[in-house]
Amino acid sequence: MRRERLVVKICGVTSEADALLAIGLGADAVGFVFAPSPRQVTPTVVADIVKRLPHDVLAVGVFRDEAAPRVVEIANTIGLGAVQLHGHETAEQTRWVAERVPRVIKGFVAGERAIARFEDYGADYLLIDGPSPGSGEVFDWRVAEGVVDPRRLIVSGGLRPENVAQAVIRLRPFGVDVASGVEQAPGLKDPHLVRAFVANARRADEQGATGDTGGADGHDPGRAGVDTPYDWMEG
Repeated sequence: MRRERLVVKICGVTSEADALLAIGLGADAVGFVFAPSPRQVTPTVVADIVKRLPHDVLAVGVFRDEAAPRVVEIANTIGLGAVQLHGHETAEQTRWVAERVPRVIKGFVAGERAIARFEDYGADYLLIDGPSPGSGEVFDWRVAEGVVDPRRLIVSGGLRPENVAQAVIRLRPFGVDVASGVEQAPGLKDPHLVRAFVANARRADEQGATGDTGGADGHDPGRAGVDTPYDWMEG
């Protein structure tokens, strides 16, 4: 059975204002980066934001190579609905975390060999990103085809309002994840870009559900709107 609707996650949120903006414009999930990054936030800041989020919105904490006990402690103390492990966490470490938090998203670089062992990680969802997460570069979507049940796939890496529809139509994922593609500056979301991203993703999802996947211009949706569709390599 296909998931009810595409999940849209706005990541790299650094303020309550941007969290509420994303939700008000239709996002289903917001991500907070705890790893070193221009978008890094502290658990204390996020705890205050999470208290103000609607109950049906998923708050996701993004960690990279953090000690597993610390991940669990932060997630459960501030009330995260999911953790995203976006580093070199082993299958054993990921399973340990998954047994102690509500949901786990395991991030991998596109084409990484470990993706073939995804089931060993015990994660709920597989997120595929490019080689430099947060860089805004797009990866070749062909490497994400067939790697996991699409109902467990989240696509990230270089998504923007102008290409998210093609990703949704081509891959039919559970969700899409964006950070830099909807920003004025690192950690500062642009309302117009967030609105366009959510609207384009939703429209593509509805088109896919009705079988209308030809694209408005008749071109291959996997190629439309991209300058060099298969020379990408992102992160």
